[in-house]
Amino acid sequence: MTDTPPAWDPLQYSRFERERDRAAHDLLARLPDDLVPAEIWDLGCGAGQHAVRLRARYPEARVHGLDSSEAMLEQARARGRDIDWRRGDIAGWAPERPADLIFANASLHWLPDHEALLRRLTGALAPGGVIAVQMPMAHETRHHALMRKVAAEGPWAGALAGVGAIAPLLEPEAYYAVLAEACREVDIWATTYLQALSGPDAVLEWMKGTALRPFLAALPDEVMRTAYLDALGGRLSAAFPQRPDGTTLMPFPRLFLVARRR
Repeated sequence: MTDTPPAWDPLQYSRFERERDRAAHDLLARLPDDLVPAEIWDLGCGAGQHAVRLRARYPEARVHGLDSSEAMLEQARARGRDIDWRRGDIAGWAPERPADLIFANASLHWLPDHEALLRRLTGALAPGGVIAVQMPMAHETRHHALMRKVAAEGPWAGALAGVGAIAPLLEPEAYYAVLAEACREVDIWATTYLQALSGPDAVLEWMKGTALRPFLAALPDEVMRTAYLDALGGRLSAAFPQRPDGTTLMPFPRLFLVARRR
C-alpha cells in the first residue's frame, strides 16, 4: 500500500453496485435468526447502503458506520440520518461498548495480519455477538494477475514497484482456527460469482473502483496513468472478451466468515 491511501471515488465504485452488492446480500442472509443486537458496527461502510439495511432489520439497535473516506461518508449521511457515521480506520478501531454485530463487507482484505485482526475484532464482541465478514479472493484472479503483470512491464514499472496490491487471503482452515478460539457456530464458505458486466472495457472499469486505486495514485501524472490503463485495458479485453450481447463475463470468488462469540 502507499503511505497515503488513495481517495475513493463513490461514482466509479457505484458503477457496478448491483453486482458488488450481491455478496453483501448473501452475507446478510446468513446472520443468525435469533440475533437481537443492541450495538452494530459496519466496518468499511462505504456509501452506507448496508448499514441502512441493518438499521431497517434491527430498528431497536444503535447502528454505527465506519469508513476512512469522507467522500463515501457524505453519501452515507444522505442515506441514513439516524445512523452514527464515523470517519476512521479499521486498523485503529475500538468500540466504546462491546458490539453485538460486526459486519465487514469487502473491507478487511485491505488490512494485513488477519490472524491478529480477527482476534482483535472477536475480542470486541459481546458474549453471543456475531462477526460477519465477506472478502474478495482477488489476488489469485486472472484480472488481478494481469494488473500486477502489466504494472511490472512498462515505463511505469519504477513508479509502481513499491505499491502493494491486495494480498492473498489465508486458507479457510486458518480463519476457522482463529475464529474458533473465541467463537462457536463458525461458518465459512466460498462462492464464485460469474459477474455479467455491461459497457465497454467493463473489467477495467470494475477495477478502477477498487483494486486499481493504489496503482493510479502512485503514478506521477495523467499521461502515465492513461498509458498504463490503455495497456492494461488491452490485456483485459483480450482475456475477457465482450460477448455479442454486450456483456463481459468475469469470474470473481469471495470468502465468507460468520461466527458467534461464546
